[in-house]
Amino acid sequence: MSHDLDTTNSGRGVWLVKIPKYMRQKWGENPGNSAEVGKLKIQKIPGRLPQVTFSCGEQYLNDEEIPREHKFILHPIKEMTLGVFSHVPASGSGDGGGAEVEKLYMEGQVIQKFECQPVVDRYYMNQKKAAVIKAAQPNRKAGFIDRPVNSYRPTAKHAHTVELEERKKQEGKKARDDKERVMEMLFTAFEKHQYYNIKDLQKLTRQPITYLKEILKEVCDYNVKNPHKNTWELKPEYRHYKRDEAEAADDPGSD
Repeated sequence: MSHDLDTTNSGRGVWLVKIPKYMRQKWGENPGNSAEVGKLKIQKIPGRLPQVTFSCGEQYLNDEEIPREHKFILHPIKEMTLGVFSHVPASGSGDGGGAEVEKLYMEGQVIQKFECQPVVDRYYMNQKKAAVIKAAQPNRKAGFIDRPVNSYRPTAKHAHTVELEERKKQEGKKARDDKERVMEMLFTAFEKHQYYNIKDLQKLTRQPITYLKEILKEVCDYNVKNPHKNTWELKPEYRHYKRDEAEAADDPGSD
């Protein structure tokens, strides 16, 4: 099979954006849907990099699995040269030689690389809280029967018991969780207490301490002075409690 590359659009600049898994799944459910998936807003700030935000389309506003607002985090491309290509599968023969030709197109050169992340606002926190409550609902419920059951035989090991035992064995060997999952656990924890030491957060998230500290430095501040010395707390932009509540928040301990 021969290839023919069309470089007409090779000089066009394009953005490479990494989107969350839930967004990719929702967009993939309706690949032929021409409805608007969202709006991109670029705000230019003098002396600083432009601020890029993404708002979901109307069809996703009532979806409990997708946050309404997202922000674009810029990642440096450094000295890499990246391009975007597309192709049309071979459907015929070449120039009389009988060989199939696959048409390739260069759609442009990557000039910016971004990571799309949800904006951690009050709506997002309530959304995550509802998801945690929903996930905590038991899958099995007790019910009444109207007649005796004589064919019941006790089972030594139920499927869910075996699964739980296997999970406990693997907890000690657990590798790093996805960064987004770890951040969800951290935000859920900080809804209960304002201050945590690193040991308590490691027990809650069950993550390697080095990996956990990398994530904490992005969303938390480390206190080096009394009265909350050697503890972590959310950065001001991620806090949603009032000052009085913050002062009365529990402190589970220090390192």
